[in-house]
Amino acid sequence: MPTYEYVCEACDHAFEEFQSITAKPLRKCPECGKPKLRRLIGTGAGIIFKGSGFYETDYRSESYKKAEKAEKDASSSTKKESTSSDKSSSSSATATKSTTKTESKTKKKSSGD
Repeated sequence: MPTYEYVCEACDHAFEEFQSITAKPLRKCPECGKPKLRRLIGTGAGIIFKGSGFYETDYRSESYKKAEKAEKDASSSTKKESTSSDKSSSSSATATKSTTKTESKTKKKSSGD
């Protein structure tokens, strides 16, 4: 709800009133009681949208959206590469462990004969 500025043309009393946009302008001056109030056209303020229905990305430029998409694509490809390299290194580590176990079993058998 905006704040409107009023001035009385009879007594020059000036004040601000917090009103709904759809509310009718005040006519009676609170100081002198005469119906000579005039609502002034002020600079006002920008409209601020609040709530879950508004997103800051709703009003982004096309160039910003393209750059954001390119950035997401680059980060997702980096994640895929690191995941595949992690899998290959873990499978080689598993192969090394199983080879070591087989060698130790073979050594035990040969020393026991």
